[in-house]
Order: sequence, then structure tokens, then C-alpha cells
Amino acid sequence: MGHERRLHLKTLFMVSVMVTCATIGDLLLKRGMVQIGAVPQLSPAVLWHTLRLTIVSGTIWLAILFLIGFMLSNMTVLSWADYSYVMPASAIGYAVVAFVGMTVLGEKVTALRWLGVALICVGVILVGRTNPRTTQAPR
Repeated sequence: MGHERRLHLKTLFMVSVMVTCATIGDLLLKRGMVQIGAVPQLSPAVLWHTLRLTIVSGTIWLAILFLIGFMLSNMTVLSWADYSYVMPASAIGYAVVAFVGMTVLGEKVTALRWLGVALICVGVILVGRTNPRTTQAPR
């Protein structure tokens, strides 16, 4: 297998790790904040109370771990692939988030939102067909 093909496959793998970690992290963050409850006002006392509840929430900490996984995989893939490839390719996460929001969280996703998601997916397909790195790696 050629170098460019391996680069393409490992980049797509890491982008999928990024999307998975970000989606699970965001889902857990949403769940954790729903468990904590709405912040009714932005007074110091209410914000302090919300912060204390957030700090002791296992769901929030699990979300943070997944979001750290996202950050580490993002940093890793950016070390070998172009930013102009990685960020558009990872936009497939928007489609995953819309689907998860609808199926797991019971959110209503309108036809207009699905149209937007479809346009994003077309862009991801177009970007995914290009070479992940157009510049020479630093020596």
C-alpha cells in the first residue's frame, strides 16, 4: 500500500475517532446538564451552586474525558494532515449530532435542518476525496 493511501486511511480513522469522541462527549455533557437543571439566573450564588453540582457530576466528568479524547485525536491528526482537510472532513460530526439528537435525545429535527445536514455531507464527501496533506512534512 502506498504512502498516500496509508496517510489517507489513518487520517480518516482519526477523523472518525474525533467525531465519535466529540459526539459522545457532547451527548454526555447535555445529559449531565439536564440532570443538573437549568440555570435560572446568572447571579453569583446560582452560578456557584451550578458549578458545585457540575463538579460532582459523574456524567459531566465522563463527558470531559471524551472531549479530551476528541482534543487529543484532533491534535494528532493535525500533526500530519492539512487543517483545510481535517476540519471540513470532521464536519460529518454535525450529521451524527443531528441524528443522535433526534434518536437519543428526542429532539425534533426539521426538514430544513436535514437539508443543511445533507449539504454538509456533500461537502465532507468532496473533501474526503482529496489528499489529506498538500504540503511537505517538516523535517
